[in-house]
Amino acid sequence: MNLFRLAGDMTHLVSVVVLLLKIHTIKSCAGISLKTQELYALVFAARYLDLFVHFVSLYNTVMKLVFLASSFSIVWYMRKHKIVRRTYDREHDTFRHHFIVLPCLVLALLINERFTFREVMWAFSIYLEAVAILPQLVLLQRTRNIDNLTGQYVFFLGAYRVLYILNWIYRYFTEPHFVHWISWIAGIVQTMLYADFFYYYIISWKNNVKLELPA
Repeated sequence: MNLFRLAGDMTHLVSVVVLLLKIHTIKSCAGISLKTQELYALVFAARYLDLFVHFVSLYNTVMKLVFLASSFSIVWYMRKHKIVRRTYDREHDTFRHHFIVLPCLVLALLINERFTFREVMWAFSIYLEAVAILPQLVLLQRTRNIDNLTGQYVFFLGAYRVLYILNWIYRYFTEPHFVHWISWIAGIVQTMLYADFFYYYIISWKNNVKLELPA
């Protein structure tokens, strides 16, 4: 644990809180991609298969439970809640997310740290997380109507990954033999996907205008 890792975890947690705040208090999921939320639920389900068999720390266990519970609850809200589901933009959230799941699974079978079920699922979750934001970014580009909470959610989600990259850099120089190419490359790809959003988010914040992404 270091400051960058803690800041990354807290930023990730803030992104979830912001999204749940939007859904629970406003009773709206407008501007939120159900496809991305389903992919994140799959990411955490695959990554935390060791939840009840491998104890690292209380902090680690609690964070796993929080991200699992929140991801599946968000999917439930968007699919089943009688008010929230009416605000879901099915017309524009049409990214075929199923087609990115299989390539990630194949890549995990081919490139992993150890060829065991849990390690393959861990690699699969890393690859899938790298591209899980794509449906959300496409939705925002199509609608061009980004409210403050949605913009903050995506910003904090991207900032979490940037902080994790700083965490890896710090650990590389302070811990011997710290090399995790799968996480590093996937993390860099994920961060690059946010680059365009970050640019327009900062411009809108700097000029105090509504956030809009180019179509």
